[in-house]
Amino acid sequence: MADVAQLAGVSSQTVSRVSNGDAAVVEATRKRVLDAMKELGYRPNSAARALKRGDFRAIGVITMGLTSTGNIRTLDAIAGSAARAGYAVTLIPLDAPTQENVKGAFTRLDELAVDAVVLIMEVHLLDTAALTLPPHVKVVMVDSDATDFPVVDTDQRQGARAAVRHLLDLGHDTVWHVAGPEESFAAGRRAEAWEEALRAEGRAVPPALRGDWTPQSGYEAGLRLAAEPGCTAVFVANDQMALGLLRAFHDRGVRVPEDVSVVGFDDIPEAASFIPPLTTVHQDFAQVGEWCVDAILRELAGETVTGVRLVPTTLVERHSTAPPASRVRDN
Repeated sequence: MADVAQLAGVSSQTVSRVSNGDAAVVEATRKRVLDAMKELGYRPNSAARALKRGDFRAIGVITMGLTSTGNIRTLDAIAGSAARAGYAVTLIPLDAPTQENVKGAFTRLDELAVDAVVLIMEVHLLDTAALTLPPHVKVVMVDSDATDFPVVDTDQRQGARAAVRHLLDLGHDTVWHVAGPEESFAAGRRAEAWEEALRAEGRAVPPALRGDWTPQSGYEAGLRLAAEPGCTAVFVANDQMALGLLRAFHDRGVRVPEDVSVVGFDDIPEAASFIPPLTTVHQDFAQVGEWCVDAILRELAGETVTGVRLVPTTLVERHSTAPPASRVRDN
């Protein structure tokens, strides 16, 4: 800084004001300082500036793993939105959803100096009924049932209801369901909304099959459903399991959508290239990321942020759904 000040013919305080974007600096002086910085290769020490201001321009993200499509796309959305706001992201993945691991992650992020934390919860903790977080940390949670912190999520229930409504409107008597893992908040909400939508229409509720988000678990569920004579429509809790289900139906000679209609959830980029292209529920992960960062910035500005903010979902109709064969014959 002293070298820049000497070359530009100004004081070190003026160099500091230019570095911090002080609008009171005369434009001609600012240009001399910036030219001197460029000539000398000077860059402000962001760590030192952060310590001085107590503002690190960094957001910590704790996630329960990076194997699921939802977690990866949510993290990508948060990172992109944070970058546009001028913040870096520090990631701490957890190998198991336990209170001790969450506590350790917050300790690590405190050492790494972040301004706030986004916690992608996704699943219930294994070792306690309620999550306890450090009281001094500004936190926004994703995909959680927390009540003491602001929560951002996609509207899982709305998406599941739209999937069921679409299949019933096509003329199917009921809709079978391949659910996600029991510990998942999202899987639970989708399964509950599926059942509620059927009961609201007075339809039979078939037993739900349980998967683990993977194509293999969808394949195994598909083999079982291929043997169900009354199954003409299936709502699958994610697109990866729907992919496995489609393969199982193909292997068993079950035609989609002529024999069975299939709706997925997520709208992964590959969904439009499935055979047939998959009707699915689209989640706007970019909006989730923007809303998370917006909530963080509002908290950092001193605003009290509470409640749950749900990003709407939309049904994307492709070629994996159609009226049931019996209705086509009747027409």
